Amino acid sequence: MTTLTSRLRLGFATSLLALAVTVPVQSASAATKAEVDSKVGFALERLHKEVPGSLEVTKKANGVLVFPGVIKAGFVIAGEGGQGALLVGGKIVAHYDIMSASIGLQGGAEKKDIIMAFMDAASLKKFQDSNGWKAGADGSVTLINTGAAAKVDLTKNNQPILGFVVGQSGLMAGISLDGSKITKAKD
Repeated sequence: MTTLTSRLRLGFATSLLALAVTVPVQSASAATKAEVDSKVGFALERLHKEVPGSLEVTKKANGVLVFPGVIKAGFVIAGEGGQGALLVGGKIVAHYDIMSASIGLQGGAEKKDIIMAFMDAASLKKFQDSNGWKAGADGSVTLINTGAAAKVDLTKNNQPILGFVVGQSGLMAGISLDGSKITKAKD
């Protein structure tokens, strides 16, 4: 009986692992560029509405990378994925994919918008010139705590890349952009 229970648990864990890795990947590949473009505007509106001072950040940024509706799912092992666009001067100049995986005490699923503001020309250029940029390794992203009621203060947050996570829905704890791999979408 114990062997059967162990096999059932292993089968269940394997199924959840497959779900954790494939759901975000399938969701990330499902949207057209036109759909992504329309969602980018909504994600920025949500950011500006939910985070006081974020409009000033996006206006001063050399570039803003927006990933609307990023999906994360898993149990112990989780996968995350989505599509987004880079805006320079308020116009979309390129499309990107974001992917990450993590192992640890976790379970559930969530959907969120990820926005990164490149505050200086050097960090934006390094990002645009890369072939597979990894948050935390190729550029340090200072994640702004959007749960705080205080306004974003650029005099205190003068880092080259500022990150925001807004619009979270679902049940999954922990926010980190480190390890997220961002690659330019194929045309």
